[in-house]
Amino acid sequence: MALNLLSFNTMVTNGAAAMQSACSQLLDLTVGSVLRAILEASASVGLWMQWLILKVLAMTRAATSTGEDLDSWMADFGLARLAGIAATGSVTFSRYTATASALIPAGTNLKTADGTVTFVVVEDDANALWSASQGGYLLPAGTSSATVAVQCSVTGTQGNVTAGAISLIASAISMDAVTNGAALTNGEAAETDAAFRARFQSWISGLSRSTTAAIGSAIADVQSGLAYTITENQDPDGTADDGFFFVVVDDGSGDPPASLLASVGNAIETYRAVGTRFAVYGPTLVTAAITLNVTVAGGYAAGTVRAAVQTAVVNMVNGLGLGVSLPYYRIAAAAFGASAGVQNVSAVLLNGSTADLAATSLEVIRATTSSVTVS
Repeated sequence: MALNLLSFNTMVTNGAAAMQSACSQLLDLTVGSVLRAILEASASVGLWMQWLILKVLAMTRAATSTGEDLDSWMADFGLARLAGIAATGSVTFSRYTATASALIPAGTNLKTADGTVTFVVVEDDANALWSASQGGYLLPAGTSSATVAVQCSVTGTQGNVTAGAISLIASAISMDAVTNGAALTNGEAAETDAAFRARFQSWISGLSRSTTAAIGSAIADVQSGLAYTITENQDPDGTADDGFFFVVVDDGSGDPPASLLASVGNAIETYRAVGTRFAVYGPTLVTAAITLNVTVAGGYAAGTVRAAVQTAVVNMVNGLGLGVSLPYYRIAAAAFGASAGVQNVSAVLLNGSTADLAATSLEVIRATTSSVTVS
């Protein structure tokens, strides 16, 4: 039922009409009169009470509540907002003199050139330089550089910095310079209110369990920003296999860690039907090798325009979802939209041809600055 809300002027007018109808003589309700002041004060209190009622109504409905109020509402159903994810990647430390050994401790702080984003060196057991006893990466004498794992100090997309953005060492260590040769990725903000509501609807739809909607809801609950495909009754090679389904999951990197795939598998296990089997895979990465010629309009710097085109094409390709094919003509569209300085686009080749690049449910198409050549 909709509320019949009243404005300040309407409340004052209605109050004046009610007072005058109850009085046998004319009342002084001009601006500045005592009765007018009482009416306006009462109307102000009425507006405040009206606002409180609307606030309470908004807090008691998931469709209108926000922030902590929405978290509280969802908690009644056992659902929690998905936390943000810190961006990860690697940086390369270097030193001018390598006559002695040097240690890069875990916890070393690094910053971007403008000092706004901080990163922390983290443990990587797979790195040959990692020393558990020293609690860091040990460079032997004669080694002038080392590439180590880092993670943004805060969650969110602000940690997804471009290559070369990290250049400041904010801790006292025996290294002279640092840089990131590749962009840091995987940073995700905490789940938004809109995404939280959408996931709740998916959860409700999946309460019957053992359905595609239920499996999708289980996957979505694992981590924010996951893309996935579900293929039933066949093996990844296309062979028919009744009672088996497989799930392909991508966290945006094209190479999700084994720990994430295991978490998705554990989530699906609580929803699958008895007697069925399943497997969880990361996507097969398909690289889009693209070449194109750009004619630059007069008055524009050719290098700047071509760099903008390269970035736009890479972003367009990397925005494709899991299992989504790359239409050939989208390349030219992305190039034209990159800059007003693009006069013409020609000689576009996608993996050496002029055909679309197809992707199966197991594949994700990605591009890098080294795979996109603009001349």
